[in-house]
Amino acid sequence: MENFWTSKKNINGLRHFVLLNEKKEKEEIIYLMVSVLDSEINLKISYEELINSGNWSKGWSNLPKLESITEEYGIFKSSSKLEGKDGIFVNDDSSFNIS
Repeated sequence: MENFWTSKKNINGLRHFVLLNEKKEKEEIIYLMVSVLDSEINLKISYEELINSGNWSKGWSNLPKLESITEEYGIFKSSSKLEGKDGIFVNDDSSFNIS
C-alpha cells in the first residue's frame, strides 16, 4: 500500500498525508493517517474511501502553497481544542516505526 497520499479536498486546511497504520474494525480495513505538517490533524479512513472514492490520489501532488495550506488551517489552529483528541500511535509493523 502506498504510504503517501494527497487529499483532493483540504482537511482542516491541509492536503498531504501519510498512512501510518492499517487495522481491521468490524470486518472493515481502516487506515490511520496523519498530516505531514501537523500530527494533530489525523484521521481514520476506510479502504473504500481511500481507494475508490476519488477523493485521494497516491503520492504527494506538487501544489502551490495556498492550495496545500489553506486559511482553514489557521482557523483550525486558533480554535483547536486538543482535549479528548485521539493520539497517533505507530504499530510495531508500521514502516514508520523507528524503534
